[in-house]
Amino acid sequence: MRPPRRRVRRISVLLVAGATACTQPLRLTPDDSPVVLAGAASTLPNPGAPGTMEWRTLYYGSGEDRRRAVFRDSVTITTKPVDASKLVSMPKDAEKSRREYWGFDQKTFPLNARVWYPVGDGPFPLVLVVHGNHDPKDFSDPGYGWLGEHLASRGFIVASIDENFLNGSMRQENDARAWMLLKHLERWRAWNDSSAGPFRGKVDLRSIALVGHSRGGEAVAHAATFNRIPRYPDDATVTFDFGFGIKSVIAIAPVDGQYRPAGQWMPLENVNYLVVHGSHDGDVTNFHGLRQYQRLRFTDGNRWFKSAFYVYRANHGQWNTVWGNKDNGPSSGRRLDLRGLLDPEEQRQFARVVMGGFLEATLRGQRQYLPMFRDHRVASAWLPRTMFVTRFEESTFRPVATFDEDVNPATGTVPGVVLEGDSLSTWRENTVRFRRGEDFVNTNAVWLGWNNRVAGADTATRGRPARLTITLPDSVGRGRADASLVLSLAPTRDVPGARAAPKDTTKQDTSATRPARGAKAPPPPKPPSDTLVPMDLTVELEDAAGRVARQPLSRYGPVRRPLEARILRRGDREKANFPNTYELVLQTYVMPISEFAASARDFDPARLRAVRLVFDRTASGTVILDDVGFAHPDPAFFTVDARRGPDAPGEGTR
Repeated sequence: MRPPRRRVRRISVLLVAGATACTQPLRLTPDDSPVVLAGAASTLPNPGAPGTMEWRTLYYGSGEDRRRAVFRDSVTITTKPVDASKLVSMPKDAEKSRREYWGFDQKTFPLNARVWYPVGDGPFPLVLVVHGNHDPKDFSDPGYGWLGEHLASRGFIVASIDENFLNGSMRQENDARAWMLLKHLERWRAWNDSSAGPFRGKVDLRSIALVGHSRGGEAVAHAATFNRIPRYPDDATVTFDFGFGIKSVIAIAPVDGQYRPAGQWMPLENVNYLVVHGSHDGDVTNFHGLRQYQRLRFTDGNRWFKSAFYVYRANHGQWNTVWGNKDNGPSSGRRLDLRGLLDPEEQRQFARVVMGGFLEATLRGQRQYLPMFRDHRVASAWLPRTMFVTRFEESTFRPVATFDEDVNPATGTVPGVVLEGDSLSTWRENTVRFRRGEDFVNTNAVWLGWNNRVAGADTATRGRPARLTITLPDSVGRGRADASLVLSLAPTRDVPGARAAPKDTTKQDTSATRPARGAKAPPPPKPPSDTLVPMDLTVELEDAAGRVARQPLSRYGPVRRPLEARILRRGDREKANFPNTYELVLQTYVMPISEFAASARDFDPARLRAVRLVFDRTASGTVILDDVGFAHPDPAFFTVDARRGPDAPGEGTR
């Protein structure tokens, strides 16, 4: 029996009222971008601005696709299907239903893509873009048209790859997603070498980038590894013979570890790498790309770099115009808190700037764009007004303390490096966790806490500022004056208690300050909350003669406490899902030693003896420190010498 209309209306009103009552207040970290991004910008051309080249578009594909009319009726180049049956397995019923819908199975996967390409002789760098998991019937590959058009206007060939047939309920298929990308590259090699066709001689096969979103962000890293190994890890009867000139990998809000051959984390080495992630990602809620960032190694002596951008108020879906702002499908708008998100065009404009600069630097050799990755404030005029936390490492980087090598907190990565704390409340090494708590970044760091206030004293009374000193052996300290000190650091929300007052053995007459009989002593003044005070600290370099040069850390980037990120509408569900309302993302600071030398007379930067963090600019707090070392601009410095082992002077063991 249908309830009366009035009753239905009353129930609806009650449900709406109940949902509204459960919605937590919108909480965002106050935006400091008007200050942080107010500095002088680069004089270089904006890599996020449209280029001047005329471009065109076309489709290639099977020519007989049941569900995709453009890959059936509009293809300029017809491609043959590939057999992925040794990389993709599924239950028989799932295989049957997929075959009924798509008209093919894993033995005949199509090579479909939409292409944006510049008009001209070339050769042009090639960029493949691949989507992640989404409703397979809501096709994802058109959602990167904004990126294809932008890059084509700047002289890149861009192909958005169709892998919608791998979407849906399938699991652990990211190896197949990666392999499919390489099969597309085989076609591009053939077209470039052909005697006819629109791409004959126009593709620079030595300058290839792979861009992946979500599961595609994991897949592009796997593809870069598959490109260099001779056989498929899960079935060595499947041979790989790729060897393409993949120079760069971009991961957009990637997952990580869904494909782990033999239970091992997939390695990645000798490629430029950029990962971007939004603080309000409602799908991949942990910044999993940091794990891939940590695993990437530079081992061949060539010039590479890696960079990570954590974008405040960006989400998962707005990188793709099809996916939109509801990160778990259309119904998730009732569950996710969408009120604080960046405007979608601002989010994509950020990507145009950062991805454009990255590809200009890595595929075209425009190294003048590197400073925007060392310090994102260089690109301040081009970026949307939000907050960013960034990581950066060049292949010239040589660590002195990564906190991964042993359990002794007083030793560094290079033999002879010694760490010593003074007046610290906290000094411990630990593994770095993601915001959900159950998952690890796969790196260790050191936690340093301090409180310079003296307990029981007037709040203005301070003890000696706490500090951490890293003493360097001669093999490291005799370095280059044009090197940079590099470290990564993140403040936490922990504030240790005031340090104990020194014992006073002299007897003093307190009768004048003693309260009258029966009267209560006034409470001591309450110190201001240090979690509300902007944080900063001093970095000191000391040479062999004891001369010290100093700079505030904030000169080289913002020193921010964690950014508030509440993803769900309901506070009770937020608390149940996320032990922390923030992700601890360390900020990398690149500090030219020449700038220290300019601030201190007679300081000798070529004879460094110690690096010191002095916690003198904020009364109390806790920071996480990792990856302390030096980067050298001279490529000759880090040419691999086969005669020296990993423990040789000046070489890290990481």
